Amino acid sequence: MSEASAYGPSAIATPANFLTVTRLLVSPLLFALIARGDRTWSVFALWILLASTDGIDGYIARRQGTTRSGAFLDPLADKVLVLGALCSLAVVGYFSWVPVLVIGARELGISLYRVYWGRRGLAVQARTSAKVKTLLQSIAIGAALFPALVDTASVVANGFLWASVVVAIVSAAQYLVDGSRALTTMQEGPDLIR
Repeated sequence: MSEASAYGPSAIATPANFLTVTRLLVSPLLFALIARGDRTWSVFALWILLASTDGIDGYIARRQGTTRSGAFLDPLADKVLVLGALCSLAVVGYFSWVPVLVIGARELGISLYRVYWGRRGLAVQARTSAKVKTLLQSIAIGAALFPALVDTASVVANGFLWASVVVAIVSAAQYLVDGSRALTTMQEGPDLIR
């Protein structure tokens, strides 16, 4: 079997999934350290390590074969990591709860929205704007945890966080438009949405 198809779509025990599950299991350690108020190089390094595994497990999955379990686990791990870190930073007062709650509500709403369409046989694909939103959130968290930015970290981190809120709202609107288009297509004929 070639490396590009080493794992079929129903595989569970894959290197990419191992990395994703490891990210899920180690994330609570990061949240606990942040909630204690630690802004050390080791906490920053742990954030970078966990955040970078998203790209690594995606690269591995593309080379060895994507799976349904990976398609579920990877975005789940991303949401747990980012939302957990944002909430931890809000707990210690570094971020306001307002943007964190807006982001959390958006993630929950869009996830349920995509599940709704998924059960009707239509996959609402991830938007580029959603990936930009996640990147901005990751930069905001990284800036908040970066020990060398003692004086300017709050301004930089909060700027990226609020920028991610704007992009989150825009991407949510794009998903709603995609859903309304899917509804129109379904009404015209179910054969058209395949």
